[in-house]
Amino acid sequence: EPRAKSVVAAFIKFHKDGLIYRDVRLTNWCCQLRSGISDIEVEYIDIAKRTRLSIPGHDKEKTFVFGVLWSFAYKLEGSDEELVIATTRPETMLGDTAVAIHPEDPRYKQFHGKFLKHPFVDRRIPVITDSELVDMNFGTGAVKVTPAHDPNDFLCGRRHGLEEITIFTEGGAMASNCGDFSGLMRMDARVEVLKALKTKGLFRGEVDHAMRLGKCSRTGDVIEPMLKPQWWVNCTGMAKRAADAVRTGELKLTPKDAEKTWFAWLDNIRDWCVSRQLWWGHRIPAYYVKVKGEEKETPVVAASHEEALKIAAEEYGCAIEDLSLEQDEDVLDTWFSSGLFPFSCTGWPDNQAADFQAWHPTTLLETGKDILFFWVARMVMCSLQLTDKLPFTEVYLHAMVRDKYGRKMSKSLGNVIDPLEVINGVSLEDLQAKLVAGNLDPRELEKATKSNEEQYKDGIVECGSDALRFGLLVFSGQGADVNLDVNKVAAYSRFCNKLWNATRFAFNYMGAGGSVFRPGALPVSLSLTTVNGDPRVDIGCLPDAWILSRLALVVEQTDTYLKQYLFSEAASAIYRFWYNELCDVYLEAIKPIMQLDGSSIANAATKHATQTVLHACLHYGLRLLHPFMPFVTEELYHRLQLLCGEPRSTIMTAPYPNPGALSALRSAPAESAMEIVFKVSGAIRGLRASYLQGSLEKHAPKIYIICRSPSTAAIITSQQETILALGRSSQSPPAAFIQLVPEGCDAPRGCATDVVDGTTEVYIFLKGVVDFSKEIARLQKEIKAVEGRLDKLNKKVSAPNYKERSPANVQAEDAGKIVQAQGELASLSKAVAAFEAGE
Repeated sequence: EPRAKSVVAAFIKFHKDGLIYRDVRLTNWCCQLRSGISDIEVEYIDIAKRTRLSIPGHDKEKTFVFGVLWSFAYKLEGSDEELVIATTRPETMLGDTAVAIHPEDPRYKQFHGKFLKHPFVDRRIPVITDSELVDMNFGTGAVKVTPAHDPNDFLCGRRHGLEEITIFTEGGAMASNCGDFSGLMRMDARVEVLKALKTKGLFRGEVDHAMRLGKCSRTGDVIEPMLKPQWWVNCTGMAKRAADAVRTGELKLTPKDAEKTWFAWLDNIRDWCVSRQLWWGHRIPAYYVKVKGEEKETPVVAASHEEALKIAAEEYGCAIEDLSLEQDEDVLDTWFSSGLFPFSCTGWPDNQAADFQAWHPTTLLETGKDILFFWVARMVMCSLQLTDKLPFTEVYLHAMVRDKYGRKMSKSLGNVIDPLEVINGVSLEDLQAKLVAGNLDPRELEKATKSNEEQYKDGIVECGSDALRFGLLVFSGQGADVNLDVNKVAAYSRFCNKLWNATRFAFNYMGAGGSVFRPGALPVSLSLTTVNGDPRVDIGCLPDAWILSRLALVVEQTDTYLKQYLFSEAASAIYRFWYNELCDVYLEAIKPIMQLDGSSIANAATKHATQTVLHACLHYGLRLLHPFMPFVTEELYHRLQLLCGEPRSTIMTAPYPNPGALSALRSAPAESAMEIVFKVSGAIRGLRASYLQGSLEKHAPKIYIICRSPSTAAIITSQQETILALGRSSQSPPAAFIQLVPEGCDAPRGCATDVVDGTTEVYIFLKGVVDFSKEIARLQKEIKAVEGRLDKLNKKVSAPNYKERSPANVQAEDAGKIVQAQGELASLSKAVAAFEAGE
């Protein structure tokens, strides 16, 4: 009820301000809706050449031709002379009331003031001259004029006082004034009119013709311009204020490129048709008046029937008893009431209402870019006009979800992805059955069925709402639209499982035997000493210091990204922290510490410090992830509270991580030191993957490291257990040991090697483990392949005119490939030499 009162009040205010009026004008008419629609509700498709389309409301087995320019002749009255005209809508010739020529066109001087004979209805067609409508260099230079069904013809008709003949019914059939064609659907009439023109010898040819076809955004029906009495809003002044608000920065649109669309609409605004011929909606508060049975031309606008009687009695100077009223049967465009939402929901038109005073205007609107003009612009225009205030100061436009191939999801294409089917899962059989039941065009049904078979051969797996939400946020970084790939959403479902398993695994580290865990205080900085002037990380605290530094970084990154509405970047940053850093690295790195015997005070203290760091990572990490994955984080947060003996409360009321509170934990030395750990452990994993495959995967090899940097050697020495933990695969045991080879000495013979950097080399002892002769043969085969690739590259870059003909980026790419191949060749040759020396 309050919303309805606001709608009526807004209509009356617009009317009093002279902005709403009623007029018979051309309306965008949808025959399927049997209603007019606004300009913004018309979608245009570009047709480059002859194209056949099925049209709603017509026989589903039929298609109709568009993208063709047909020519036919009108005979001069009482003569064999003719004027040939061309049209893309031959059926509308039944409503022609003139043919226009350019006044200066010498070809048609003899036709000035003459009449043509309509071939199908009893009508004389005057030949008129009009320099605005006619381009004598286009087509034949003669233009048929149908004032009731074409915007340009309508204006021409008004200039010349032409009759306006409506030839379509509201449902899209030919009207009773169309002779033998009456009752046919309009596209069927197109076919029959062309046949009849050929029969009468008046058809003069056809050619393909590029065109833009307007279709109803809701029904897909081809829009027909129709003369209808409608209510209109003059938007010129309001649109200028709304456009100026963005230009001056009072209103901010994000992303910024939305401004182009904003200005394109508002700087070229046309009056808004707000009346609809529908059964539902807010009825227009206008009343048609009869005084003693005599109908008055101008309706009365009022808030109620009683108020309308009083206004009419005063306006026409008569008694109320002499009046009868009939309310307009039309309803308002739904976007009219929607445009009032920011202030109608706070009590307007009562400007003193508590909610209005407290909440209007608001700050941010988040919505889809597809309704930037439908809704956002109209809210801004209405608010400025009715309250003299912007409804909000910032608009964030989210991306639109499309299918995997970037196509708009549409029932007519059969490519709509139901979110519930992604959340709960669905079989391929059920997907196909849904398509069959959807009443699709047979050709689209075939395409959609085949697409489902290709994409979802096993159906859609159950992904859960968290995975779908997270996937959509990650995909939002693609640009203006989100191409939804359900298989990638399924990957984020596995991420949820990873969170669950890793967190519960971490709980085992903190609450052994069901005991309550009490976290201690976090360290605020990393203790450093120096070796030969280089910073060195002390003892076993490196993984703790590193993960805390990465935690502080991801909190800082997320805060920055969210403030800039970069949700994809924020989601990806949190994903990397949880998946790549906390789960894949830290939980593995601290296994040696978690396995310490806690009976000694030193071990217990070390273990508790690491448990405290782990607790902080979980606590901050869950809160950081919560807006992106609300359900799994809520559940795990409660379990973390239970583990720590804390009162249970929802994570939704917990404070979101503040980067300022963690900034002291950032540690460049810790991150630099861990980079060394990653490189060395990565080299060990690579060597094991290359040589210890199959049954040899369970072998625990001996690792030798030659390091010529004292600071790097110190880190390797202090972090041997971490390197051993990270240098294994999930299926293999840690290496037997890591031994730093004294400077000036060589690793034992029988090793394979990998160069970490200019100061560090990793060796894996393989003698007696692998067959060196087989490895040499395998490596020599790889050498030949790399030599062949390198030879081709060298020939390519040595070819005549290579530098002149190849773009700079191609040359740079080829140079990089050569360097890479040379490096591979050097490594392979070194490996062969090592095996040969070890035999």
